[in-house]
Amino acid sequence: MRLTEAEFRTLGYRAVDMAAKYFVEVPRGPVFQRMHASERQALMNMPMPVAPLSGDEILRLIGEQILPHAMGNGHPRFFGWVNSPPAMLAVITEIVAAAMNPSCAGGDHAAIYLEHCVIRWLMNLVGFPIEGSAGLLVSGGSAASLTALAAARHRALGQLGIDVRKQGVGNHARLRLYASAEVHSCIQKAVELLGLGSDSIRWIEVDEDFRMSLDHLRRAVREDREQGWHPFCVVASAGSVQTGAIDPLDALAGFAAESNLWMHVDGAYGAAAMLDPHSRPLLEGMERADSIALDPHKWLSVPVECGCVLVRDGALLRDTFSLVPAYVRTEPGKGIGNLPWFAEYGMQQTRGFRALKLWVTLANAGTLGLGQQMARQIALARYLAERVDAAPDFELRSKGPLSIVCFRYVPEEIAGNEEAVDALNKKVMEQMQAAGKAFVTSATLAGRFALRACILHYDTTEADIDAMLQAVEDAARRVME
Repeated sequence: MRLTEAEFRTLGYRAVDMAAKYFVEVPRGPVFQRMHASERQALMNMPMPVAPLSGDEILRLIGEQILPHAMGNGHPRFFGWVNSPPAMLAVITEIVAAAMNPSCAGGDHAAIYLEHCVIRWLMNLVGFPIEGSAGLLVSGGSAASLTALAAARHRALGQLGIDVRKQGVGNHARLRLYASAEVHSCIQKAVELLGLGSDSIRWIEVDEDFRMSLDHLRRAVREDREQGWHPFCVVASAGSVQTGAIDPLDALAGFAAESNLWMHVDGAYGAAAMLDPHSRPLLEGMERADSIALDPHKWLSVPVECGCVLVRDGALLRDTFSLVPAYVRTEPGKGIGNLPWFAEYGMQQTRGFRALKLWVTLANAGTLGLGQQMARQIALARYLAERVDAAPDFELRSKGPLSIVCFRYVPEEIAGNEEAVDALNKKVMEQMQAAGKAFVTSATLAGRFALRACILHYDTTEADIDAMLQAVEDAARRVME
């Protein structure tokens, strides 16, 4: 495992050359290629070496068996899910984070203070209060929402005289959480993991723009209280995963405050749009939330994994997770840790150095550069929506305010036959993904199948949008034939 300085430099330079070549060649090749069964089996069944493999041999295997089979999100015509390409400078500096290899549970070392720095930057970005609040870098939006909802549950049961950490959830209370059907599935997972059961979620209707209906929420909370439920939380989307819809955040924050509801905002994708001056008004009210989930590894292009949870009541978050007795907790200026340990605010004890790649990405682009990048990608989404609207065989299904567009191919021969249109578009998506010219995924909107394009690549152009629409038409013709 020990390398000489010369060996480390030689192998390091070779790895950088491999990554640089990958970045150059990705846009020239197919967006995605399915692996052959033999290639999958070769990786899954690789025996663990008895004798050590040399660095040269390991890099050769990476270059031949791993690097050619990427997910596809490094290509400018990858429009699937919410997976961005990585910021290139952050890729380089990941080697520094790995070389330092700190555990970021806490302590008096640079990685800890850098994490405090970038959390403050993210709070400033979304207008979140810094004094008295707390933040934590986590793996992604799922872990962020689970962490936030654990604090919400802790508060709600505490208000009912229940110490959930000692007594558990049990049958002590019928807590009710409210979310629209457009919310990310991680919210239901979190509710189930927290022992509340998915029956404790009440799904709220959405309007024609897929935004949560405040009137329906008011009615649902009133009805539930009359029936013996304890409403405790409303989850709002700041850029939903299917359409990029933004719930009426300011109105929801006002209702949550008057109704003693914890307001959690899932801003994993869209919260970063605060950097775009034209999008910022759409997110008004997000700063009033009790907690926010963000994913810098989405729109900010930080290499995976890098999520963040922000909680307004930092002391409550600490009480939710800390196993350190209050009388020996680390306080500023005292003890080896200097600052309270991050491990007291979440589930992880050993934590990686996520802060470095986040700091590098934000510092290298600056808020101005990131805002310009987002504005351009939103403009590309508007271009796509206009192209779809103008084409006779295309149908626009949603044009959310951010960089997601949902649409269908509806040729005249099957117009009006919804089942046939669904089947055609599903086959079109599958053919496109296999063909590799452009990559889209799907969304189910109002019960119907739609093609979904999410624009997150910093090198995507109008020509790439045009090529994607042409790939839809080509695939549709093949299927129709």
